[in-house]
Amino acid sequence: MTSKSTVAPGCGSHLNSKYHRLCDTSEVWGIVLEALATAGVVTTVAFLLALLVLVCKVQDSCKRKLLPTQFLFLLGVLGLFGLTFAFIIVLDGRTGPTRFFLFGVLFALCFSCLLAHALNLTKLVRGQRSLPLLGLLGLALGFSLVQDVIAVEYLVLTMNRTSTTIFQELSSQRRNADFVMLLIYVLCLMVLTFLASSFTFCGSFSGWKRHGAHIYLTTLLSIALWVTWIVLLLIPNIETRWDDTILASALVANGWVFLLVYVGPEFWLLTRQRNPMDYPMEDAFCKPQLMKQSYGVENRAYSQEEITQGQEELGDTLYAPYSTHFQLQNRTSQKDFSIPRAQTQTSPYNNYEGRKEES
Repeated sequence: MTSKSTVAPGCGSHLNSKYHRLCDTSEVWGIVLEALATAGVVTTVAFLLALLVLVCKVQDSCKRKLLPTQFLFLLGVLGLFGLTFAFIIVLDGRTGPTRFFLFGVLFALCFSCLLAHALNLTKLVRGQRSLPLLGLLGLALGFSLVQDVIAVEYLVLTMNRTSTTIFQELSSQRRNADFVMLLIYVLCLMVLTFLASSFTFCGSFSGWKRHGAHIYLTTLLSIALWVTWIVLLLIPNIETRWDDTILASALVANGWVFLLVYVGPEFWLLTRQRNPMDYPMEDAFCKPQLMKQSYGVENRAYSQEEITQGQEELGDTLYAPYSTHFQLQNRTSQKDFSIPRAQTQTSPYNNYEGRKEES
């Protein structure tokens, strides 16, 4: 408990000092980030509910396969806004492990979902078959689990299985350096997502390029934010009290980049009617292919001209209602099949008398 003389302006006397940044009017950055994080939580929850409602309204099967991955992405964004409060509250034995574990895990989850979406777009933009629903979800989870293993190993080795106050005992420079080193894999995911999204501009089906542009711009802005806060965090002469401000601001800013640059535009395109121009003409996995004409001598008996001619000759046409669409016709015969009668021929021996004729 804190005394009244040490109570921060704007906070109650019963509030613990480690929560003063949430209400201290002398440090406005805590209140501003708290308000932005709360607005982000409300917006993300609204997107999650809207996604559940729009599931049945998505007409494009390729977009419908991506819905579980996008739902997982929104859960990651929701976690980022919630984690902001762990950086506004003073570092202690509880917030320390939470910061070091969830910061990289949540960002890895978000960028893994973006990477899975970008890899799927590189196939669609070239007219290839989309990845299956479980395949997209498996890619997102598989890429993110690597960071989970890295974070768990770091916490176990750092805390020596017992101490949770080690993060308070570390110097500011050592703690910030460890924090950045722990996020190297997330940086690799960002670069891979940026490269994969750039490949989506090299296809012949331009309808999918707009989705790739959303991922490209989101990753580009995220890289710019990360470079900025890493440089600021590793400045040796900066005051220690600004460390939490930098990291909390990075969380809120990146979270809103995800919502405004990626989630919002994707929701606008989600319920649009399926565009046939986004798929190849002979789309084997969406519609049956047309049979190709075989080479060879055409059977004139089934030609369109003779069918039309047979329809004009109503007297010689027979209609078969349950047979093929070709109508039967009575063909008049041009040949004479009558049996010829026997005829007598003159014998060559009629004038033969057994002697030679005199010359």
